[in-house]
Amino acid sequence: MADSNPNKVAFDLATPARLMASEEADMIVVPGADGDFGVLPGHTPLISRLRPGIVDVHNGGKVTERIFVEGGFAEATAERCTVLADAAVPVSEISADDASARLAKAKEAHAAADELTRFEAEVELRVSEALVAATFGHSTEKH
Repeated sequence: MADSNPNKVAFDLATPARLMASEEADMIVVPGADGDFGVLPGHTPLISRLRPGIVDVHNGGKVTERIFVEGGFAEATAERCTVLADAAVPVSEISADDASARLAKAKEAHAAADELTRFEAEVELRVSEALVAATFGHSTEKH
């Protein structure tokens, strides 16, 4: 992003499959492992693991984009917020029925997990719970 606006934060969100967002924003709110954090221009350098949750892009005093991330890392600097997500999907594309079905499957797998598969089952359960929660906060209106 050349000639960036000093009153904006450059924001990039990428998964292993593709670049999902590359834009400037007033603020980015990220679901960090230790809690949500907002990135504004002038942010102190920070690297954080992500927990499953929603990245909110703020412009003009409102949330203009919401992206569900399954996990990964985020880096914030004074000028930029970069999110490297394990997997991501715009909240507007999440089906409540699909999220609920994924959660039911994750609960079954967790209940049947042995010592070798317990960790993976717990991760999938946390992601599925967060995905279902994301569908409750989503409306069909544009933000």
